[in-house]
Amino acid sequence: MDYFRTLVVDDEEDFLETLVKRLKKRHIDTTGVPSGELAIEELKKKLFDVVILDVKMPGGMDGIKTLREIKKIQPLAEVIMLTGHASVETSIEGMKLGAFDYLMKPIKLDDLLSKLAQAFDRKDAQDQKIRKAKIKELIRFPGRVLEQEKD
Repeated sequence: MDYFRTLVVDDEEDFLETLVKRLKKRHIDTTGVPSGELAIEELKKKLFDVVILDVKMPGGMDGIKTLREIKKIQPLAEVIMLTGHASVETSIEGMKLGAFDYLMKPIKLDDLLSKLAQAFDRKDAQDQKIRKAKIKELIRFPGRVLEQEKD
């Protein structure tokens, strides 16, 4: 699995600490926060490839509200939603808002690692497409790009 940055957002402190430690043990750059509000602060400071996000969190920002904000701040970040209380409506809403997938708690670490790898691969493919488009633009219109960089 390639090296990538992951943000874990979950209000269950023991779960959060354990998951962060287990991901770091596997050399995944992982940050953990206990709320949607703190997740948004982190996303404004640092780029993440994948966010693991609990659906049910107390306070002003549940998982769906947090997902909406994540996609505004870092639209290419892939989001894996975690829930102990699966509801079809929440799953559909999350997928419409751009969630990569849903996993039920309790989760098996191997299942999560597999989803993380898939999410990272999708994000990496999107990043590569963007880079290729920029390179094509540089080759096709070198003067135009240079003029933009002067600004």
